[in-house]
Amino acid sequence: MDDNVDENFPLFSKSFKPNSNHPNATTTPRHCQNHHQLGSTTYGESLPPSASFADLGLAEWAVNICRELEIRNPTPVQLNCIPKILSGHDVLGIAQTGSGKTAAFALPILHTLSQNPYGVFALVVTPTRELAYQLADQFRALGSCLQLRCEVVVGGMDIITQANNLMKRPHIVIATPGRLKVLLEANPDIPAVFSRAKYLVLDEADRVLDVGFEEELKVIFQNLPKSRQTLLFSATMTGDLQTLLDLSANRTYFYKAFEGFKTVESLKQQYIFIPKDVKDVYLFHILSKMQDKGFRSAIIFVSTCRGCHQLSLLLEELDQETAALHSYKSQSLRLAALNRFKSGQVPVLIATDVANRGLDIPTVDLVINYDIPRDPKDYVHRVGRTARAGRGGLSVSFVTQNDVNLIHEIEHAVGKEMDEFEYKEKEALEHITKVYKARRVATMKMVDDGFEDVVKARKEQKLKTMATKGLLKKTRKKRKFSEDAS
Repeated sequence: MDDNVDENFPLFSKSFKPNSNHPNATTTPRHCQNHHQLGSTTYGESLPPSASFADLGLAEWAVNICRELEIRNPTPVQLNCIPKILSGHDVLGIAQTGSGKTAAFALPILHTLSQNPYGVFALVVTPTRELAYQLADQFRALGSCLQLRCEVVVGGMDIITQANNLMKRPHIVIATPGRLKVLLEANPDIPAVFSRAKYLVLDEADRVLDVGFEEELKVIFQNLPKSRQTLLFSATMTGDLQTLLDLSANRTYFYKAFEGFKTVESLKQQYIFIPKDVKDVYLFHILSKMQDKGFRSAIIFVSTCRGCHQLSLLLEELDQETAALHSYKSQSLRLAALNRFKSGQVPVLIATDVANRGLDIPTVDLVINYDIPRDPKDYVHRVGRTARAGRGGLSVSFVTQNDVNLIHEIEHAVGKEMDEFEYKEKEALEHITKVYKARRVATMKMVDDGFEDVVKARKEQKLKTMATKGLLKKTRKKRKFSEDAS
């Protein structure tokens, strides 16, 4: 993908002035200039790996909160980034999924807020609605002794209520780009709410900086003070992030925990090579054995909203307790599905890649790639929903004849070959007739519930939005260039 940022991109637009009053503040060593390397410590020296939260410069109440939440020791991304944020630096942090990136920016923000509380103190921009609500929960947990006021601003919810709540100036605003842009442009009183924001955070920054959010971000940045501190956190390094880093003129502390796409060592990665027509059969077999295998809960990833909906109807017909999460659902239904899964009411979540980023649910022991993702990066994010924070986990990928090349690309990207999932074929195919019957019923239910009408309406809405942003012309030009090149 071409870089979507240039020297006019206003992300790191402030003149860098470290907070000299903070005990961890330092000047830039001459030998570190132009030094953006693995685990780069652009400003000052790193703390030892054995350092505690108290050693990072956090207030006593924050250290106590970590202890109460059983966050015992800082992870590497927290160890390296928290002191830099406290001392006033812009930060770009790249660390694998499940490494504690949220606390790495939430704790120093809350520490600084406690010293001079006002609203809006920080704006956190994130790509999906589900992530926004999870981030809000984590901020509230970490700031539970501060009487913290936190507002979530996402699409699918009542916009008038959101505008009114913003006018009350909550301390922390967590938003998706599209809805925030609408509020900033539609209500002339809203921009002033963000005029004193000290922090801008882009969570899952590689996704937020995607071309689809370019117009939204420009509007957001125009309404934030230039003196803000900017914090970017992501699990993957992209061309856009590298461009921003290069443009930051060494004002930004860069922490990178690993090179390329990596999965954690505690994750077992396996595959099943099967014909496409029996994927449902093998899925039912694995789910029926979850309890015997000691799996508390599982996430099944599919590639399309249609596939997600159909699979949920099929498993429902087979008396499997599941929740479905995809973008064609209303926001209230999406939240309800996620809450049912997180609370343990249902052990299985069927989801599109709307759930592959950031969601932290400790009980997820199994991730099933029902459909193989086309991008290895998406695979890494999917399987990162399990084996988090040092826990173990299993991912199983359903590989058909058409997926072999994709699996090889994934294995090459992560630098690890998958093992074959062990099963007894006769036992797995035992309920094939039952599953095929459920599939036919699910197909009929999709016709009855008008899902195809929803698909058609959403496609028209998406095309209209892309045309408004001028993205439709770009897509057509790319397609024509590809055709001409071939």
